[in-house]
Amino acid sequence: MELAGLSVSQAVYRVHPPSSGKDVLVICGPGNNGGDGLVAARHLAHYGYKPSVYYPKQGKNELYQRLKIQLENLSVPFISDLPVAIKSADFLVDAIFGFSFGGPLREPFPTIISQIETASIPVLSVDAPSSWDIESGPPKEGPGSKFMPEALISLTAPKPCVKYYKGRHFLGGRFLTKSIADKYKLDLPEYPGIEQIVEVGVNAEGRL
Repeated sequence: MELAGLSVSQAVYRVHPPSSGKDVLVICGPGNNGGDGLVAARHLAHYGYKPSVYYPKQGKNELYQRLKIQLENLSVPFISDLPVAIKSADFLVDAIFGFSFGGPLREPFPTIISQIETASIPVLSVDAPSSWDIESGPPKEGPGSKFMPEALISLTAPKPCVKYYKGRHFLGGRFLTKSIADKYKLDLPEYPGIEQIVEVGVNAEGRL
């Protein structure tokens, strides 16, 4: 989770450097995806951003509570009014649901995802756009049906739903062992230098 969150923070820095606006809103879900977001927020604070966190259903695992304490020690605010926070943010990280999401959405998440979907600021989603089915992509209707974040970071390996995605796509998975990569026959890219991420594919503008 530490290396996954570090990868997320590096993807944010790549698509939205501090010079583009330092107010980054990280929306976290109750599971591992939310934990990745909490770690990313900590790194963003150290990079010079001014992150804030919306964490409506907090994970009960002690690990998540420790990650929250680390953010509180850095004076990273946990906000309660999401619409106001979105209006004042420069960038948004969607760390609500990832690989384990199987639906259906339950409140407060349909409302939250609708607010993200209609936000006028850029969004980076972690592992998969929240509300998307890992296999079949965006829902046919309802919250998330028109959700297409500007950037996506796939952790470990791209999920099948990435074939429905259009935007900048990053991979963060330098933490995998060779035995795991061989076991699942993963064709992993070369990571440059000490980077935890690599940009893959071609986005809508045709850039590699």
